[in-house]
Amino acid sequence: MTDSTGTVAITGGTGFVGRHVMKRLLNDNYKVRALVRNASRLSVSDPRITPIHGDLFDDGAITRLVRNVDAVIHIVGIIMECPNRGQTFERVHALGTQRLLAAAKEAGVKRWIHMSALGARPAANSNYHRTKWQGEQAVRESGLDYTIFRPSIIHGYDGEFMQMVKSFWCDFAPPFVPYFGKDTAGKLQPVWVEDVATVFFGALTNTKSIGETYPVGGPDQYTWPHLYSTCRQYFDGARDKRIVAIPVPIARFMARMPGAPFNDDQVTMSQENSVCDTSKLETDFCITATAFETALAGYASTIE
Repeated sequence: MTDSTGTVAITGGTGFVGRHVMKRLLNDNYKVRALVRNASRLSVSDPRITPIHGDLFDDGAITRLVRNVDAVIHIVGIIMECPNRGQTFERVHALGTQRLLAAAKEAGVKRWIHMSALGARPAANSNYHRTKWQGEQAVRESGLDYTIFRPSIIHGYDGEFMQMVKSFWCDFAPPFVPYFGKDTAGKLQPVWVEDVATVFFGALTNTKSIGETYPVGGPDQYTWPHLYSTCRQYFDGARDKRIVAIPVPIARFMARMPGAPFNDDQVTMSQENSVCDTSKLETDFCITATAFETALAGYASTIE
């Protein structure tokens, strides 16, 4: 085995995208320092992984996380708020990012690779996108050598989105496959998690990407009904269901009910296009994104 390539600090390492990025790092023999609440949720046990117990609001934990590392890959984020656990969009995406940036600068870290979201902007209709923008701005103002990625919806066998879509088609409930709005619903440009991991990993050594913000998407654009009907073809045991548009006012009412599996922000974002021009990403990283159906055909049978 060759000597370690270096040491990378990562947040969100137990999450969907983070697991795939960590796999790339280990495959190239990086050492990984991962900020985790529960080390048992790490997908692999490897002596090159050092779990740092804590979160973005634990001063000692983030200080240990960034000490003597070559780069920070900041992936952690939330799609549902849980205020009683201190998990709000502003606290995680904006304040948490600011705190980790400060710790990284104090430790002398130079390189920062950041997960944002397609649609992040200062006057966004959703709190999710506004706070993602605030996190981006903190990164840009930090003075670090940064790269920011803004993915559209990310898909893969172990991601919650595709698990949800499969459950819509294959489980008894609900008796239909729902989406929000009808003609108002936005388009999607789903990107395979392996392609996302490729560019996050590639940014570590790609000097072209320093100071850049990249939209990230696959080669195909879909409406929600088209995406759902495409997925159905690859699911064994898919039931004969209709794809039904839930009017936005009803969806918003449902989102505010206790225990709802989605929130008002998700309803809002579903009405916006999540599509992008990926030509600069493809040029700078010498990558051709994988077609949605090509990737899905390869992993559909493994979705749990």
